[in-house]
Amino acid sequence: MPASTAPTWDPGQYLRHADHRARPFADLLARVPALPGEPARIADLGCGPGNVTALLAERWPTAHITGYDNSPEMLTTARAGHEGPTAGGGRLDFAAADARTWVPSEPYDLIISNATLQWVPGHTDSFAAWVERLAPGGTFAFQVPGNFDSPSHRLMRELAHSARWKDRLGETLRHDDAVRTPAVYLDQLTALGCAADVWETTYLHLLPGEDPVLDWVKGTGLRPILTELGTESEAFVADYRAALREAYPATGHGTVFPFRRIFAVARKPAR
Repeated sequence: MPASTAPTWDPGQYLRHADHRARPFADLLARVPALPGEPARIADLGCGPGNVTALLAERWPTAHITGYDNSPEMLTTARAGHEGPTAGGGRLDFAAADARTWVPSEPYDLIISNATLQWVPGHTDSFAAWVERLAPGGTFAFQVPGNFDSPSHRLMRELAHSARWKDRLGETLRHDDAVRTPAVYLDQLTALGCAADVWETTYLHLLPGEDPVLDWVKGTGLRPILTELGTESEAFVADYRAALREAYPATGHGTVFPFRRIFAVARKPAR
């Protein structure tokens, strides 16, 4: 989804850690209550390669589910791997949309978003329009990373602002205002009349292989820098790799990568 530098996405790189990335979505999905519609109408905002969108069809097999994303690369992968009728008689499809401007054109029983809204400046300003287009008793649910102060992001930001790179990369990353606190999300969702459940979890991912944290961020947070620098990114990545190795030392069992995430599930009144 959108970032200040309109990053180019690599679905293959993103999916290299698919199991770890999907776990927060499964935890979010477990807290979503029963939906009012049958068959349900569901929107997945920021669907990426569609691997977690497919989990929605397992939970609601008769639903019509649309995954929205603004990355042509992600949509191509999603359509090739997941689009079409579902086993329960529903349908899964994908469409181009930008979360910065998307407004539902029809009522939805569920609007869900997984690790997308951090790319959308001022995303809380859209909550009212999204909740307004929920069916009575419908749910708006999302999770966003809450780890922008962690070494993986802090070191990236410091390097981008260093003397060597600041002229080229000084405006590329936006982290300070990427997400709000859980308390802010709770306040804003309840102010819209929703029954809201907001929480946070820190996962301790045990990653295998060499430089696994670098491999992880190459699929997500590092994309704006890789896009901006293109073939010139090798020097930046080399310095960043060295810093990550010190911050996240490998052990005999793998590399521990703590990752905090913020979750929210907001149900609109039935009447």
